[in-house]
Amino acid sequence: MEEAEPAVPALGVGMVGYAFMGAAHSQGWRTVGRVFDLPAAPVLAAVCGRDRTAVRAMAQRHGWAAAETDWRALIARDDVHLVDICTPGDSHAEIAIAALEAGKHVLCEKPLANTVEEAESMAVAARQARARGQLAMVGFNYRRVPAVSYARTLVAEGRLGPIRHLRVCYLQDWLVDPDAPLTWRLRRDRAGSGALGDLGAHIVDLAQYLTGEPVVGVSALTETFVRSRPDPGASAHRGEVTVDDAALFTGRLASGALASFEATRMAAGRKNSLRLELNGERGSLAFDLERLNELSFHDHTEPAHSAGFRRILVTEPEHPYLKAWWPPGHALGYEHTFVHQARDLLEAIATGTDPRPSFADGLQVQRVLAAVEESAEKNAVYTPVQI
Repeated sequence: MEEAEPAVPALGVGMVGYAFMGAAHSQGWRTVGRVFDLPAAPVLAAVCGRDRTAVRAMAQRHGWAAAETDWRALIARDDVHLVDICTPGDSHAEIAIAALEAGKHVLCEKPLANTVEEAESMAVAARQARARGQLAMVGFNYRRVPAVSYARTLVAEGRLGPIRHLRVCYLQDWLVDPDAPLTWRLRRDRAGSGALGDLGAHIVDLAQYLTGEPVVGVSALTETFVRSRPDPGASAHRGEVTVDDAALFTGRLASGALASFEATRMAAGRKNSLRLELNGERGSLAFDLERLNELSFHDHTEPAHSAGFRRILVTEPEHPYLKAWWPPGHALGYEHTFVHQARDLLEAIATGTDPRPSFADGLQVQRVLAAVEESAEKNAVYTPVQI
């Protein structure tokens, strides 16, 4: 009789927040053990939200064993070892610091916080918790697109040579209608900023991740095109929009490379369009989230008569994450980034390796966002970023 394989230890996950991001994270935790061989088995222990009826319905739909209405009660549970934070930014710091101090690992959605000061306190808490064995990671899920991860490999291997230019934009259109409702994402006290924090955080992180360099200075413009919107909480009343609708900024990387960034939720016809291009001395690469299984690559060392951009279909087993999935040519999608995120964090916890992006990485992004706002307030004056 063959001996049974030893069971991997369980790791209880507790999630705070249950809307769009909560559903995406749930999918990741629920799927990761069915795809990857893991050092620990994630158990969906409890999900938390203020609306008891809604959070119970969410728990049932997504497979969470229990529902809580107080995040403090969730953190106190003995069966929760990792706290996954999917709430608006105004509560990130309080929940994350409390969870780390309670001896839990933490995954926190981006942006890390609403202010640099909050992000600094979170980074300090993460550093102190690291000494006790707890790990903390920020949920910049687009790093986990296989094509993006492979792009980082090409840059790190020197295939592009020294980077000269970076262009990245993130365009959505869900606020084009001036009568779209005033949600929490349009209130500075809840969201911190608008398109800048919601979308700009992603593209700043991608710029720094792909190049391996920090953004050291920016020159920026922001605009709020629709300054009041129908307030669902007040009948026949329009409330003030207190965040930006769009942000446009240029930047300089530590090496001297130049970058341009655009983030908007007012680009009609663009649902979730994230595009980037890097140009280096030896080559270029480009990525489009709407074709997320592809990478465009140009090798400038090839003879001019045959050189040009070529399409790389990033579905081979040798590409990042793909060995665990389907045969070559069978595409992945948005939801799989959260599966990869869960897998990477579980691997880091098991090996005691610092996960990336760390809270320190999230703090650096927050400093860039703060410099963008400062520059925009001064009519695009070049503003250094604290490193």
